[in-house]
Amino acid sequence: MITVTVYRTSSCPMCDEVQRVLEDLRETFDLQITVINVDNSEGLRSLMGEIYPIVEIGPYRLRPPIDRQSLEIALGAARDRQSQLQQLGVGDRQNQVNMSTRWSAADALSLWLSHHYLAVFNFFLLLYVGIPFLAPLSLRLGWNRLANAIYTVYSPLCHQLAFRSWFFFGLQPYYPREAAHLDNMVSYEAITGISSLDLRRARALTGGESLGYGVAPLGFKVALCQRDVAIYGSMLLFGLVFGLTGRRWRRLPWYLWVLFGLVPIALDGVSQLPGLIPYLSQWSLVRESTPLLRTITGFLFGWMTMWYLYPIIEENMRETHAILQGKKRLVAQTMQHESIST
Repeated sequence: MITVTVYRTSSCPMCDEVQRVLEDLRETFDLQITVINVDNSEGLRSLMGEIYPIVEIGPYRLRPPIDRQSLEIALGAARDRQSQLQQLGVGDRQNQVNMSTRWSAADALSLWLSHHYLAVFNFFLLLYVGIPFLAPLSLRLGWNRLANAIYTVYSPLCHQLAFRSWFFFGLQPYYPREAAHLDNMVSYEAITGISSLDLRRARALTGGESLGYGVAPLGFKVALCQRDVAIYGSMLLFGLVFGLTGRRWRRLPWYLWVLFGLVPIALDGVSQLPGLIPYLSQWSLVRESTPLLRTITGFLFGWMTMWYLYPIIEENMRETHAILQGKKRLVAQTMQHESIST
């Protein structure tokens, strides 16, 4: 059996003619014909082009103009190829020729994912950015093992420096380094009594009572830093907005992603690094970012990244969905044909 796939539009006289010819040749060449209307998929139409019909016959693809002779030549070549593969012993006929007419569990999963991928991505982003907030709540409730497990799991994924993280149930929502010059906030050094250059202790600190600023409670640290919370939170937010608006966004040009997504976060992040080096930290030109700047640059990076990626993923998923739907119809037609034959 030769598998033939016809891509067509709704209003296409040549498409109708090609389908009629293929029906005439069905018995002669033992054809299994499936028709896919590209009007139902913008992604597939952009992939295939604007001129139809397009006919795929085994490994061969025909484009207009398509007449009966060109169809017979391609069908004959596809039939000869099948015979040659069988003579060479390249697998049995069912595996080599009819693989595309089998509907597997992987096909079913791929079809489901092609339609529900956004919900899956949003779910995992929600878990990823939400679980770190359970750490301070767990410490507040005395569930230390759960909190420590969360900090441990996220430790390879984030620096978790206390002076660049959010805190709950304490005197302030954050404790910036003195180098940030936020005079209206108690600094990390003042409330902990720890040098901000001691990165090991800043990373290990999860909260509790203050060590240096009277008896004020320090609170408990979120297991993701401020910038990571903004990055993954904005990715989740964009995914929700993208889904609620019909997933019809145009892809963000790459240069806008670089300009508004990558450059701000790079400048803000890299310019802080000298301030963590002991012999450079005393220079007047050394800077420390603020929670507001980390949040803004992290948000821009996450939002712009998803704006660039999601339209590409959506286009590919629409194409995959259309192709798999066509294969599913082909499988159903094949099973019906085989049941009639038997």
